[in-house]
Amino acid sequence: MDTRTPVRQIKKVWKSIPTMEGAGVRLKRVFGFHEVPQLDPFLLLDCFQSDNRDDYVRGFPWHPHRGIETITYVLDGDVEHQDSLGNKGIIKPGDVQWMTAGSGIVHQEMPKGDAKGRMWGGGLREGLEERTSSQDLTDADRMHPQRGAAFERLRD
Repeated sequence: MDTRTPVRQIKKVWKSIPTMEGAGVRLKRVFGFHEVPQLDPFLLLDCFQSDNRDDYVRGFPWHPHRGIETITYVLDGDVEHQDSLGNKGIIKPGDVQWMTAGSGIVHQEMPKGDAKGRMWGGGLREGLEERTSSQDLTDADRMHPQRGAAFERLRD
């Protein structure tokens, strides 16, 4: 009996598109435009990498989210995060932040880079399933570091 996993064929390859988000952060969007219906429940995938602080320092000031999960992964540099519930922290290299945003949460992500000005990370946005309506989520569901929902170390 053959127990090997069958090789799956690549169906589509997308090239990232340089774009600007937030208050002027230069990043590359892998998907998040017309591709979204093909990738449901994923809404967008971004990569930000620069040695020039001017490309990212203006960050993503206070903005709302509703009905999505935001996943941020940092490879180089630091990102300060804060939300309207009073949660705050620093996402450091090797960290991932997972935030579930039902309704009413406002937050900001402010890239700081490292001592040499390097910043490298990525962001994935996923739509919440219909069975979990945004009205069903409590503040604790939205973002709560003490429960491990907001910040999780991937490595020491």
